[in-house]
Amino acid sequence: MVVQQHGRRVRGAAAAVAVAGIVTGVAGCGGGAEAGDRNADPTQAVHRAADRLVREGSSEATTSMEMASGGTRVTIRGAGVYDYRAGKGRLKVRLPQDAAGAEEHRPITELLAPGALYMKNRGAGVPADKWVRVDTASLDDGNLVTGGATDPLAAAELLRGARDVTYVGDIDVAGVPTRHYRGRVDLAAAAAAASAGTRATLAAAAKGFSKEPVTFEVYLDEGGLIRKVRHRFTFDGERHGGRGRKNAVVSSTTLLHDFGTKASVRLPARGDIFSGEVAEK
Repeated sequence: MVVQQHGRRVRGAAAAVAVAGIVTGVAGCGGGAEAGDRNADPTQAVHRAADRLVREGSSEATTSMEMASGGTRVTIRGAGVYDYRAGKGRLKVRLPQDAAGAEEHRPITELLAPGALYMKNRGAGVPADKWVRVDTASLDDGNLVTGGATDPLAAAELLRGARDVTYVGDIDVAGVPTRHYRGRVDLAAAAAAASAGTRATLAAAAKGFSKEPVTFEVYLDEGGLIRKVRHRFTFDGERHGGRGRKNAVVSSTTLLHDFGTKASVRLPARGDIFSGEVAEK
């Protein structure tokens, strides 16, 4: 993949980031009842979750992404804030240790914006004070997993394509009573129903994953807010790793809390964006 930077071509986003290197290695509507209303249809309740977040405005977010292929398993964790109305967020993503367990990676700061992912502490030849910018619609997965954390708004927008939704039961999430739903995601339908800022990235994801279904579990509080959402994606091993490679399974979990928290996200100035070539590791 090649990323455009100020008219120059930057290889990579080498699958976009150090995080993408890990992925490659492992893979080889408003109105009606609120989503948390017990009388609401399960499918409608889940479909409205993204709109409910936008109305709420902002929150803190904690993310976890586990990738498994064969006997290899890695987990990447992140934490930060998100402004759902602006479609912007800031996360600090922590990579796992090297296989030998000897090296501690520096956290990568990620800024999420409609159609773009900005990363700092990318390493591999990128100056410490520069950001790497990636067009998320150019990524095979629409950045649902490449950056090591699923964009919280994109995770919610995926639910617009929810199918076969069932109500599992009531359960507390971090001390908050929620209703637990489960189902699968029709990626093409989610992309078609998504907001303008997310549509292109979800359309890319609809083409990039294997034919295995994307499944989800979501926990909505009494106000219809997502407190926890988990998606399970499957990469086509041969497409992403070569002939004979096994599929890689990625489980992405996002927890949302402290709604209404200040979440001002300032994107880098043009001069702060790296315009050279991102080296492969």
